[in-house]
Amino acid sequence: MMNVSQEKILAVAPMMDWTDRHCRSFHRLLTKKGHLYTEMINAGAIIYGDVGRHLEFDQEQHYLVLQLGGSEPQDLAKAAKIAQDWGYDQIDLNCGCPSERVQRGSFGACLMAEPQLVADCVKAMKDAVTIPVSVKHRLGLDDMNQHLEHDYQFVLDFMAQVSEAGASQLTIHARNAVLKGLSPKENRMIPPLRYDIAKRLRVDLQQHFPRTKVLLNGGLDTNQAIANHWDDFDGFMIGRAAYHTPAILLAWDEMIHSNGRNFGYFLNDQTWLEIQDGIIHNIQAWLEQCQVAQRPFYLAAITRHILGLAHGLGGARLWRQQLSDHRLLSQVKTADDIETFFTQACRELRIFSDENDEDNVIHRYES
Repeated sequence: MMNVSQEKILAVAPMMDWTDRHCRSFHRLLTKKGHLYTEMINAGAIIYGDVGRHLEFDQEQHYLVLQLGGSEPQDLAKAAKIAQDWGYDQIDLNCGCPSERVQRGSFGACLMAEPQLVADCVKAMKDAVTIPVSVKHRLGLDDMNQHLEHDYQFVLDFMAQVSEAGASQLTIHARNAVLKGLSPKENRMIPPLRYDIAKRLRVDLQQHFPRTKVLLNGGLDTNQAIANHWDDFDGFMIGRAAYHTPAILLAWDEMIHSNGRNFGYFLNDQTWLEIQDGIIHNIQAWLEQCQVAQRPFYLAAITRHILGLAHGLGGARLWRQQLSDHRLLSQVKTADDIETFFTQACRELRIFSDENDEDNVIHRYES
């Protein structure tokens, strides 16, 4: 397993129904250094359910973090130990999801109101594993105003308590979680972003816990947005922008290497074909696994995650249509079929036209 370095961390956020094993394998083709997270998985599902279905992953996905949901310390400890045995690099506890369904299970953002319980959960996991344990949380709850000392202190005390319990990394979604009255989507948009408060929390926390890394999450939709706050945090977590416009991940390794100075990316026909070759290889490997295990192979389960790659390219709409056409997808049954399918689909993109002009590439420098 990989060791955590002192470099800045760039991570793709855990996203339900999105960051499954196929999505993560695709994202790993775009960045070697980015941290990848699973979807949130309930600790009980790992202990009592089909552990292979929940935890199987491809080895190239490291550095890989399992995000757990739960509020029972011993169950979380058992699930964390199982995950460590499966080869995961880090365990993350979800204290940020505002979904009412998640709240009914007594985990997610509602746990911020019970910092001692969260600390007990973190300590139980730390006692059970040797890999890092982290927590993802919100800036606060409901109508808290962190410009008021009492509300600010509530969040700082929460962060200090879980750090004391052994959390080595905290990721702040820089919005409050409104537990009643807003949907998860509305909770990502309506509560205001407060990066200034998140920055202050990191400074104050690290006066007492200098080794606890603090990452920023929420509203970061471009690499420049990350670069704008580069010196204020130990890392950054990107959610929907990484999914809908995944080509931004092409810049992440150089961003880390250049300490945030170089955040543009260049996507042309050569880069596209390198990525496509990786996609084809991954899908062929998955087909072989399905055949050996005698389970069904659904190409659509993989292509749905890569539709955003062509964002901004000429011909992208036609390319996406082919990758979403279930009639065409159902005809792909062999390794040769997979290669033929993608070779034909990319012909719709203008970067593979005969004309050699500036319109046939994406040359992105987010300035």
